[in-house]
Amino acid sequence: MSPEAAGVLTLVIYLLILLVVIIYQAVNLPDGWRAWILFAITRVYAPGLWKIKRNQRCPFPGDSAGIIIANHRSPADPIILWYNSHLGNPQKKMRCISFLMAREYYERPGLVGWISRAMHSIPVERNGKDVAPVREALRKLKQGDLIGVFPEGGIQEGRSIKHANSGIAFLALRSQAPVYPVYINNSPGGKNMVEPFYSPAETSIVYGEPIDLSAYYDLKHTKEILEEVTTLMMWKLAELGDTEYLGAPRPDEQAGLIPMSEDHRRTAN
Repeated sequence: MSPEAAGVLTLVIYLLILLVVIIYQAVNLPDGWRAWILFAITRVYAPGLWKIKRNQRCPFPGDSAGIIIANHRSPADPIILWYNSHLGNPQKKMRCISFLMAREYYERPGLVGWISRAMHSIPVERNGKDVAPVREALRKLKQGDLIGVFPEGGIQEGRSIKHANSGIAFLALRSQAPVYPVYINNSPGGKNMVEPFYSPAETSIVYGEPIDLSAYYDLKHTKEILEEVTTLMMWKLAELGDTEYLGAPRPDEQAGLIPMSEDHRRTAN
């Protein structure tokens, strides 16, 4: 065999080995081959196009439940939060973040819908009357998955945090999963849902420490308690972006928690 033929054969063997490894990882990934392909593309694509920087190593747990809350300024935000999430795991295992998202985008044909389904997102009706998404999120958290939530609802403008639905507080208290706030700066923008995915940007991520809600776990989940917890979480998120939460005044900084009246301090059923 000539040296040239030997070189070609060696290259083919290396490529076959690489292909076998890729197929093995894709087939054996619990979240499916579509998630693996999306993750592999994103790991190269996202930092190159959006020049994503971060303040620290991703703190998301590698093998246990967690809730990620973030501001929402672009359709690309889920990808931006996800592409580095495996770095919080010592084993570097890729895991999906199942985002709660509007059903019309989840079911949309094309890129946005494909990404949403590949990431095992949870479709939500905008009228807020469907409890199935909350049950599904709680089920996933119970089995140790990561859930992503944009508490402001739809895509917003500006740096300040808009009013958030208290459903995020119910999810956090009911599951007792750690809540990780993340503020995204300079998400890629565009005139439609697809344009941000090919628009350059200089994006940065500010990870915060898990929000301690343990003082609320044994309290009854009244409307007032849920609003208090929501306000606490949203101000923690706003502080990461050096901005403010427009939904309610800042909680008592000295106590670290929002003051609660005695009639609210009843144990949960």
